[in-house]
Amino acid sequence: MTTQPLLVEIEVPTDLESLRLPPGVNERLQELLDRQDRGDPLSPAERAEAEGLVNLAELLSLLRARAQRIWRQRSHAS
Repeated sequence: MTTQPLLVEIEVPTDLESLRLPPGVNERLQELLDRQDRGDPLSPAERAEAEGLVNLAELLSLLRARAQRIWRQRSHAS
């Protein structure tokens, strides 16, 4: 399988704190991770849910970091 770069433009809110999991979703993720850390088995559906939420949290973190870097570069260029 070959891959190609893809440029996607998105509007990012100026309040970068909004690029985080909502509190209820974050609490659910923490609950699942805590259960797993205690050795309580997660169902396949719960495991998939936790993996999806971790992936989403990582994506939001990456977007937040890149937006911060771009805004810093723009403010220094001005």
